[in-house]
Amino acid sequence: MSPGSDQLGLAISDFKVGSHILYGPEGTPVEAKVEQTGTGRRVVFLHGLVGLNDHWEDVVRSIRHRAACEMLEIPLLSLRGEDCTIHAVTEMTIRYLSSNPEPSILVGNSFGGHVALRVAIERPDLVAGLVLAGASGLLERTMVREIQIRPSREWLGEKIGELFHDRSKMREADLDRAHQELSVRGGARAMVRLSRTARRNHLGPKISQISCPTLLIWGRQDIVTPPEAAEEFHAKIPDTRLVWLEQCGHAPMIECPGEFATAMNGFLDEFDRRENRS
Repeated sequence: MSPGSDQLGLAISDFKVGSHILYGPEGTPVEAKVEQTGTGRRVVFLHGLVGLNDHWEDVVRSIRHRAACEMLEIPLLSLRGEDCTIHAVTEMTIRYLSSNPEPSILVGNSFGGHVALRVAIERPDLVAGLVLAGASGLLERTMVREIQIRPSREWLGEKIGELFHDRSKMREADLDRAHQELSVRGGARAMVRLSRTARRNHLGPKISQISCPTLLIWGRQDIVTPPEAAEEFHAKIPDTRLVWLEQCGHAPMIECPGEFATAMNGFLDEFDRRENRS
């Protein structure tokens, strides 16, 4: 773990699990969960609003033979006050990345992809490359406008189900967790606030400032950040490659982890070739 982190030193399966204390504008300690595995190039995974480190594990297992993978799980729905904005989450992520001087490949889904983009714009020295899946920042259609305080499990299941092309891939444990967190008034309000700050933070022309190699992995049936969002990222980020996943929605690392890992391994191959040429 990084210096200054609060290490738990636990091992679950073959992932090293610990915690890292982060601080945002409120000055309140936020305990993030960090899981690590593998050796090689540093790759850091960032989740979405209702995401978990668990959602990356199938992909990570397929690339850890060549990458030092770190999954950073910030308790987004527990954030309050000024910590509960995309600006604050970006600041926390930058502080985490800064604890290790090696530039990272950032892999982000949805809100996590938006944070990764902001880090690449604000602190390009920390970012060697980007992998974006269903990232917000340009175009997003959200369920948050209709979010209910203390939603029923059935209603929430329908909304989370919209993130998937194949709803059978939705995990009951994820639905139970989201229902529990959003049944607390503060949790639902945090989700609304985070989503609103992200929607107001349209990256627009700043996207073209990103100079690092970027891989876009996009579900063709994503209705949250639809295909035109991927095409706009592809047009505006100078060094990009776009991989479409068919019969896949907004969470390709869950619906299509094998195809996601194949695309990432190809991306890492390209990194190796660039280094060999330099």
